[in-house]
Amino acid sequence: MNSVSPNKKHISPIHKKAIEIFTLSSQISKYLVPDLACLQSDGFEDPNIYFTGDIIQQSNSLAPEIVQAESKTFSEERHQHILSISHLTNVLDKNCDRLERINSDGKEFLPLLRKELKKFRKLQHIWMLTL
Repeated sequence: MNSVSPNKKHISPIHKKAIEIFTLSSQISKYLVPDLACLQSDGFEDPNIYFTGDIIQQSNSLAPEIVQAESKTFSEERHQHILSISHLTNVLDKNCDRLERINSDGKEFLPLLRKELKKFRKLQHIWMLTL
């Protein structure tokens, strides 16, 4: 028997896309980390390894910001969360750009993440008009 919980809230398309972006970011990061974890010839770690953690953190912050924006009653409060979402997507895109320059086969998956970010931005525009 398939039962649906009556307490489940409707998840907006932008929220679903944020969760997809987080999942994709996590998978890409897991793929990139082994290539970046090795010490360089000078004995130092590759500084680009930090960008893999950054994309996870930034993508993980999208969904809570969306929930916060949707739960606020005053437009000023919603606007602050919308700005935060815009900032997160911009920084996430910039970090994808940085990771595309590394020496790893995993960087081939970054255009996929950027494509999803582009879709997210389109959803974000529509979503902002409905708030």
